[in-house]
Amino acid sequence: MSGKRIEREKQTIRCMISLYQRQCPDAQADEEHYQALNRYADKRLDKCVFGEEKPACKQCPVHCYQPAKREEMKRIMRWAGPRMLWRHPILTVRHLIDDKRPVPELPEKYRKKPSTK
Repeated sequence: MSGKRIEREKQTIRCMISLYQRQCPDAQADEEHYQALNRYADKRLDKCVFGEEKPACKQCPVHCYQPAKREEMKRIMRWAGPRMLWRHPILTVRHLIDDKRPVPELPEKYRKKPSTK
């Protein structure tokens, strides 16, 4: 999947990870770790069940990240988010607008079937 929305999400995550890695005092010095995390995020975006209609990850009813990676991404986003406005203002505004979008209904093939007991 590589629509405009998904590609913009990938770019936003890439910028956040890069900013965090370069400037956060708590960041690990291991560049390979952040490259792997970015690849993981890209892979998760490619497989998003909502596709181009995806909500912001923090509002999504489907948590597709492993718990440890999800916590790490939350930490990165909390640190980099406010700083993104100065470094990447257009991406930041687009992300904030996307954050206000309503959460779409889960596609039929991913809904749990009611039990017939």
